[in-house]
Amino acid sequence: SKFCEQIVVLWNCDKPLPPRSKWPSTSVPLSVVEGQTKTMSSRFFPYNTIITDAILSLDEDSVLSTNEVDFAFIVWQSFPERIVGYPARSHYLDSSRSRWGYTSKWTNDYSMVLTGAAFYHRYYHYLFTHYIPGSLLTMVDRLANCEDILMNFLVSAVTKQPPIKVTQKKQYKETMMTQGSKASRWADPDHFAQRQTCMNIFSRWLGFMPLVHSQMRLDPVLFRDQVSILRKKYRDIERL
Repeated sequence: SKFCEQIVVLWNCDKPLPPRSKWPSTSVPLSVVEGQTKTMSSRFFPYNTIITDAILSLDEDSVLSTNEVDFAFIVWQSFPERIVGYPARSHYLDSSRSRWGYTSKWTNDYSMVLTGAAFYHRYYHYLFTHYIPGSLLTMVDRLANCEDILMNFLVSAVTKQPPIKVTQKKQYKETMMTQGSKASRWADPDHFAQRQTCMNIFSRWLGFMPLVHSQMRLDPVLFRDQVSILRKKYRDIERL
């Protein structure tokens, strides 16, 4: 991406760090931070290595085109206080059980954008590390789950607004369903149940439910319009 200033890799794997010669060459500085504790919450630590206000948070198996990254960043520049990204999730009130529910179904609204592929301001790393109680961070680390939900709670509590979902490639859903170990984790009932529990614990900590539903998705101008593909700035998004 023409907007990329640096690449920071957080190495939280149990395997040893590969030698520098094994890393790919890049057109921008590449830094590798080896996590000392190998925890989920370390993903959102305010590392001094990060020099830009905008952070594009990516899971190790995220697949985005340059057009998708560029467009999402342009959107984030207009909404720098919000999470802007791709995989969306939602919450609902389960009145029969008097608790909040979590759903990953593709519907007409959403209230979370997962940080496996999303832009947000680096200030939220500071808030995540220094404002959220240590007991919640410990729980996230113990479960190895819910850190993305907790970040959404934090940002929505600050902004009182929903995140912003942007156009994603057509194969995203199919890709998620065929990603081996990652797919099996998302399909694991225990993993899903943990996320339900996390939502209720987080809302009790805040004393209210901060998540806000939205039906807005931002697409590039001329997206899917019946004009020549050559006239479209982010033409590769439609070709995927």
